[in-house]
Amino acid sequence: MPKVTQQYMDARREQILDAARRCFLRDGFHSASMQDLFTEAGLSAGAVYRHFTSKDEMILAIAEENMREVLDITLTVATNRQGQSMGAVMAELLDVIRVKSADGNLAGLAVLVWGEAMRNPSVAHKLDQLMGRMRADLVIMVRGHQDHGDLPTTVTAEAIASAMLSVLPGYILQLALLDPAVVAEVPEAVRALWPEPAGER
Repeated sequence: MPKVTQQYMDARREQILDAARRCFLRDGFHSASMQDLFTEAGLSAGAVYRHFTSKDEMILAIAEENMREVLDITLTVATNRQGQSMGAVMAELLDVIRVKSADGNLAGLAVLVWGEAMRNPSVAHKLDQLMGRMRADLVIMVRGHQDHGDLPTTVTAEAIASAMLSVLPGYILQLALLDPAVVAEVPEAVRALWPEPAGER
């Protein structure tokens, strides 16, 4: 019997998750049955259960991947845009999320994940961990801007980071529910709200 490679296993796992995403976006996490998932993936029950023992396990895997994708985007933008205004960093983040959402409905999956976190402690815990990491990275950036006099010091870096982080779910929610044209100018609005200091333009 030929040996199954890790690459093959990873590809099959991603095939199952891609099918699960389509089912969940179409029917919701709890209306989609395991049989729906088998059919969508074009695989037998045994092939799916080899990778995931339950639908809840798939939901958690998708939730974690989706949240990690947003986190990775945040870290990449924040790292590559050091020295720019907080508005420019946030606008770049929103632009990347818009493109990702157009390609794979990242926004729609994010909204499903948030709803699932209200009833599923495992998803809620993972969301709390990843949001905490995003907030910690933003706090570091905010402190740097405060040290350079670009942001006020009358409020804490933690509070400013939380305020900026609050923009993200609102934007994602609108991407998921509304015509993208409605939020097309949001990145430019963010740049205007948190501009670069006059001397650096």
